[in-house]
Amino acid sequence: MIGLWDTTGNEVVKALAAERRSAGGVASGLALTLVAVVEEKKVREAEAAATIAAAAHPCRLLIVVRSDLEGRSRLDAEIVVGGRLGPAEAVVMRMYGRLALHAESVVMPLLAPDVPVVTWWHQEPPDMIANDFLGVVADRRITDSAQAYDPVAALRQRAKDYAPGDTDLTWTRITLWRTLVAGAFDTTEARVTGATIVAPAKDPTAWLMKGWLQSRLGIVPELQPSDRAPRMHSVQLMCENGDTVTVTREENTALFSRTGQEDRYMPLPKRPVGDELAEELRRLDADQIYADALGAMAGVSGLDDKPPMRVHVWKDPALAAKADEAGAMAGPGGSAA
Repeated sequence: MIGLWDTTGNEVVKALAAERRSAGGVASGLALTLVAVVEEKKVREAEAAATIAAAAHPCRLLIVVRSDLEGRSRLDAEIVVGGRLGPAEAVVMRMYGRLALHAESVVMPLLAPDVPVVTWWHQEPPDMIANDFLGVVADRRITDSAQAYDPVAALRQRAKDYAPGDTDLTWTRITLWRTLVAGAFDTTEARVTGATIVAPAKDPTAWLMKGWLQSRLGIVPELQPSDRAPRMHSVQLMCENGDTVTVTREENTALFSRTGQEDRYMPLPKRPVGDELAEELRRLDADQIYADALGAMAGVSGLDDKPPMRVHVWKDPALAAKADEAGAMAGPGGSAA
């Protein structure tokens, strides 16, 4: 590992090239560049997740930590090639002051040549991805609405701000659920007339499951709030022929019940973030099924018809905070003294 304190972007580029030569890294062996936007307290979590994902998708990992926007501009960097991060080449960049608002000036020269760029926010998702240049330059963008204060509202915002190539780890977390539910139709052609989902009221996975069932089956599932479990508890489908299919979570297994058949237990583990991230890195094109489910959940149509490219919209959070403060001092209908 190489540590560079109060350095420059040019020095980071040189140090990474030197470390790669020393470790025998080959740029053509990289599948993508993964840019992770992370809070300081979650840096180790992001490294652990990226290590798992890099086992399947060798990548250059660029971790961006923005801190203290009001202080002096400074860049600290750690460079790791191999070692604790497995096959990943990693640069952890802690940016302070105004530099943090222009992270792309340091990140862009570090992108691996001729490979896709994926930006992953391992923190509360941005309201508008276009406000973050690191999202605008990416071929694929991964958010995690579960990390927001109001996960369901954050998921709805993802629909309003959607562009093809966006995805959310909430969608990845219901992959196994969707597999189990879809498997129920391997031996029947009965039409589904209704569905019930039991889950906590603010569980984003339940809301996205509701959107998926609505978009695929043309029904409006009922969401029953329940505090019996911290996550989605069960999904029940009612068929036209009177049969019911129920998938119920029990710890790390699912109880699969169907009218006229014996109950079966199937695996339904809670996967680590690294496995979820690795799943999303398998595809770098737009996910139309996710777009349909997200649009149905939020009541927004035509998401997949939106242009895939965004135009960067500059927003200075420091100026926005001052404007909000001035507005609060002025009060409703008044002006600041």
